[in-house]
Amino acid sequence: MPFTPFHFGPGALMHAVAPRQISFLAFCGANVLIDTEPLYFMLTGQEPLHRFFHTYVGATLVMAATVALFLLALRLAVRLRLPDTFGWQSVTRLAVLGGAAAGSYSHIVLDSVMHADIRPWAPFSAANALYGWMSIDALQTLCFACAAVAALILALRRWRLERQKK
Repeated sequence: MPFTPFHFGPGALMHAVAPRQISFLAFCGANVLIDTEPLYFMLTGQEPLHRFFHTYVGATLVMAATVALFLLALRLAVRLRLPDTFGWQSVTRLAVLGGAAAGSYSHIVLDSVMHADIRPWAPFSAANALYGWMSIDALQTLCFACAAVAALILALRRWRLERQKK
């Protein structure tokens, strides 16, 4: 994706469908960490932009780092008695792992469709069978559609909870 937030649509949908298994914050965190790589190479004028973090091996390390950082942040927030404004301190370890895994691996899949310089199976193969599988417009529309469906699901869930409270 040319811009990391495009990845958030599928993540929002995964979270909306399985909120206890997929932390949206961990999903987004993993995506942002992965895209620090092409950002660095863009800023330094180096090609290719997508390298190690845009492989399944690299994404696995990003997933592990995301889980570790998220759990460390949770522990620190509890120790410092920070307010739990958005309810993120009650996210389970399973949801953090699920969000980080979904974020890391879906990032590689989506970017493999769009970017010619990605070698998702490196160092085992230089092949990228997904490149060009669908048009960039279709891929971006899919990401936006996922976000829209997620928003609808979350809005309906909130509406139902509000009705139950009355």
